[in-house]
Amino acid sequence: MAERNDDEITSARIQFADGISPWAGEKKSSPVASAFLERSLDDIDQEEKARRIAETDLNQKKKQTYGGFMLAWLSFQSIGTIYGDIGTSPLYVYSSTFTSQPNWDDLVGALSIIIWSLTLIVTIKYCFVVLRADDDGQGGTFALYSLLARFANITRRDPNISTTIKLERHNTGEMKTGGRRLRQFIENSGTAKFLLKFIGVIGVSMVMADGVLTPAQSVLGAIQGITVANPDLTRSAIVGISCAILVLLFSIQPFGTTKLGTTFAPIVVVWLLFNMCTGIYNLVRYDHSVLKAFSPYFAGAYLVRNGHDGWKSLGGLLLAFTGVEALFADLGAFSRRAIQISWLCLAYPCLVLAYAGQAAFISADATGTAFTNPFFYTVPPGTFYFSMVIAVLAAIVASQAMITSSFQLLTQVMRLSYFPHIKTVHTSDKFHEQVYMPLANWLLMIGTVVVTAVYNNTTSLGNAYGVCVIIVTFITTCMVSIVAVLIWRIPSYIVIFLFLVFGALDGVYITSSLTKVPDGAWFTILLSLILSIIFILWRFGKEQQWGAESEDRFQPSHLLATDSLGNLVLTPAFGGQKISDASGLGIFFDKVGENVPIVFTQFVRKFKARPTIILFFHMRPLSQPTVAHEERYVITRTSIPSCYRLTLRHGYMDDVLTPDLGRVLVEQLILHITRDYSTPSSDGSAKSVHHSPEIQAELDALNKAYEDQTVYIMGKEVMKVTRQKTVKGFFRWLVLEVFLWIRENSRTKLADLNIDADNLVEVGFVKQI
Repeated sequence: MAERNDDEITSARIQFADGISPWAGEKKSSPVASAFLERSLDDIDQEEKARRIAETDLNQKKKQTYGGFMLAWLSFQSIGTIYGDIGTSPLYVYSSTFTSQPNWDDLVGALSIIIWSLTLIVTIKYCFVVLRADDDGQGGTFALYSLLARFANITRRDPNISTTIKLERHNTGEMKTGGRRLRQFIENSGTAKFLLKFIGVIGVSMVMADGVLTPAQSVLGAIQGITVANPDLTRSAIVGISCAILVLLFSIQPFGTTKLGTTFAPIVVVWLLFNMCTGIYNLVRYDHSVLKAFSPYFAGAYLVRNGHDGWKSLGGLLLAFTGVEALFADLGAFSRRAIQISWLCLAYPCLVLAYAGQAAFISADATGTAFTNPFFYTVPPGTFYFSMVIAVLAAIVASQAMITSSFQLLTQVMRLSYFPHIKTVHTSDKFHEQVYMPLANWLLMIGTVVVTAVYNNTTSLGNAYGVCVIIVTFITTCMVSIVAVLIWRIPSYIVIFLFLVFGALDGVYITSSLTKVPDGAWFTILLSLILSIIFILWRFGKEQQWGAESEDRFQPSHLLATDSLGNLVLTPAFGGQKISDASGLGIFFDKVGENVPIVFTQFVRKFKARPTIILFFHMRPLSQPTVAHEERYVITRTSIPSCYRLTLRHGYMDDVLTPDLGRVLVEQLILHITRDYSTPSSDGSAKSVHHSPEIQAELDALNKAYEDQTVYIMGKEVMKVTRQKTVKGFFRWLVLEVFLWIRENSRTKLADLNIDADNLVEVGFVKQI
């Protein structure tokens, strides 16, 4: 948002050119001040270049586009990752909808509702509209919130990076009247801002809550099919087999999305094609007249004829499109075109024919039992054992969609400081947003196994399953409508009309699914609320932390000055004591920014000393596999004598925290100094380079400091909550205490720092929040 303009840069150049010291009013007559003023304009150019690089890094586009073979490969991968959930719904939709043998009219009416739900909600809404509302390639409800935050001032940003993050606002004249009023309303209303934040967070939480149920529902649905061949199989055996399969599934997640998706895709392809062939077979042999369900008349007639019971059955029919949220949540791991191709060319036609074929068989079933296990009863003769194997494999794959989307969503909430940092492993050097999170994986596994053991059958799980899915689709409808007005600048009357159409469709399903709450859906709602509270609590705590830390962010001239003898001293605000030199190189771990690092401020105030050579070291991870070695290091001088700022730019595949980190950084400092200020020898030889006395003295001081000792200095921030004697103050204290407990027990961003503990110094300090 805030950027240094050309006038500020020109002013800085004039200051240095006129001999005005940045050090508390010192003039050229002071030896130390004169040394500072010898920084050439090239130093200022380096600072400007470093700032431009920082802006580029922090605002770089992460969205990836593919074509040709890569697009085809990605589409193939998406089949094995995204459609396992929605693709295995034929295992249990009819059994979750009907409690007795349905008549022909009800069967065709239910089929019509399934067909048009897949068409309107999945195909039209998600594939053609929602997938376009990505935030730099990322999908999910929180990505929608993040996208809105880039076009409207609705969120507080980390002050360490806020000066280099651009707010992409449309000019007022470019927007329609409705868009201007809507943006003005949400920017000026604290309630609207909080509501948007909560809606984005609750959407993420509900997808993850359903991610606990999806593996249990799919695997149990497949294993229960064994009872068709072996009715004596006990419930405990089914649960045990299901739990073993789930443990195996979660154990192979470290292989990554590309390998798993490519491996699983043939299974899903065979599964979908087998369902399509089975559907065609049943339509031809039993009752092709069920294809009348393509007319929406039968869907409406079903609801009118059955009244309350028909409306209530929608809670089972919505299971036909559970997993639709994975299309959007997994967008970052694939791409919009890849998902559209795989859905329209394979998944959609196969599922429609599968449900139609099951309806054809059930309508002609004289035993009245086919609806209880619709897939296994309707497979062609002689294919039962093959169908059993492919169903179990497809059920295993079904879990992959929600596991992958959970990783994607957690990445988003961590990136925007709504969740503490946990270990994230990038699993592909070709597709940059495919990640694996060990802690999240094992927690999901534990939750899924517990749910499988407790609910132990798909009927019970069906009562808990699906409620969060349809709520998330409604949340998505609401947020995409706002995106359409503020960002796409579509006229309000068009957006309102489409919102009413899709909102009404979502609303009917929501009201029906809420009847499941007492029978088991309370579990997913409770779990999603707990997750939402954690996300919002962490964000609140981070905002309070930023506010407390902002008090310690200032320019060097506010901390240090020079006395009449040219000695470095603290400013009067910090005591005015003289600063002595401690031999050696001090590497201070720094957050991004142009101010003095907090850890350096605390070090100087406590010890009244400074290392001979100071290096403010900051790591900037980029969303790419690797950064070329010559582009990794951005080095500038600071206005503190013998002090440098070094930013290490690295990709997620780069191993940069090595035991010889100090040596590498010193080598880069030497290259920076000699590259900028060295001159060739008089004979023009490229091999012989002479340095000016000042530069040679600088190099000698750097080498001596490195040989004396290299010390890594990190801050150990301890936060204390200020108690207030009010009810509001008590709840604030309680929330922040929970935040601090999570903070103390979560992984730090430098947890992988591989340096000798003998060379590590932690400077502790207390901040009141």
